[in-house]
Amino acid sequence: MVTQADTLVQDPQALPAWLSSFKPHPWLTSGHLQTIVGNFLPRPTFLLPAEAETVEVDPTDGSRVLCHCHWQPEEVRAARLTVVLVHGLNGSSNSRYIRGVAAQAWAAGMNVVRMNMRNCGDTDELTPTLYHSGRSADVGAVVGHFTRRFGLERVALVGYSMGGNMVLKLAGEWGARSPLVAVATVCSVIDLAACANALHAPSNFIYERHFLHALMQHYRHKAELFPGIYRTDGIGPVRSIREFDQKIVAPYCGFRDADDYYHRAASARVIDRIAVPTLVLIAQNDPFIRIVAETRERIHANPQIDFIEPRHGGHCAFLSRRSVEGVHWAEAAIVRYLQNVTDGNQPHGRAARIAEFAATIR
Repeated sequence: MVTQADTLVQDPQALPAWLSSFKPHPWLTSGHLQTIVGNFLPRPTFLLPAEAETVEVDPTDGSRVLCHCHWQPEEVRAARLTVVLVHGLNGSSNSRYIRGVAAQAWAAGMNVVRMNMRNCGDTDELTPTLYHSGRSADVGAVVGHFTRRFGLERVALVGYSMGGNMVLKLAGEWGARSPLVAVATVCSVIDLAACANALHAPSNFIYERHFLHALMQHYRHKAELFPGIYRTDGIGPVRSIREFDQKIVAPYCGFRDADDYYHRAASARVIDRIAVPTLVLIAQNDPFIRIVAETRERIHANPQIDFIEPRHGGHCAFLSRRSVEGVHWAEAAIVRYLQNVTDGNQPHGRAARIAEFAATIR
């Protein structure tokens, strides 16, 4: 099912329950304002108790990642849907949007695993490697670990931005492999090269500078921990994300160059192989997420994918007019979607055929 924002409305009440109308806050119709305010907007204190657990994701070098887990009571744990949440670039399991989804998923009766990518969440010492957008196998290792430990019957993946690419890539690689039953993503970096190029546009200078500052600071710390592997001299100036990927990610992570990394790590290559219900949510006014025409065709041709593209929302924000669900529309929509597609009775994908009602998603 493909939901475009410029389609005429025939009967708004025909929208499925999970797809409520998104009406942006009247002061936040700009993609830049949505993005910036969404990043700093205060939230209620996160009080959900968590169990911290490290999971080995690569036995060849002993790489581990840190997960914060919220488990339903033992007697129902295995049967409940388990949601694995994966953050975006320079984020962590404590990113605001991750905690927001976690709270709503837990309240809906789901198990929740907030996964840190390698090195994230102050875990540099857990791996001698760097993280990058192609490490979908790490997500698979986390799913496998907790499935074996608790006998989990159903697992859903949720990813934001870079994390969205990772979970979509894993879904394409796994197909209908159990226990994966659903995927939901927000503002996924599906076409890495196109997004890196867009991030370097003058209008996105503030975002690229923010990402680069954090990435370089993180890399220098990594070099201090593992001086026998990483070096900081001779790199020269790094003025863009593409330069960072060319000079650091590619040589240290087994890619020929940045273009090879973008090609091999992009979920766009396997998105047509996704075989479970999948939500791909992006905003038309996202400052730097771009999906090329070929990838759009693959998305549209896959009957398992619900592609929702509101006019507004910015990058990973979707701040709405205040409602009973709060202002974070995407987080509530994700939980509703997962409930809908995993109960075994509700339609999804092309079967839903709701494109003609999509103009309610403004």
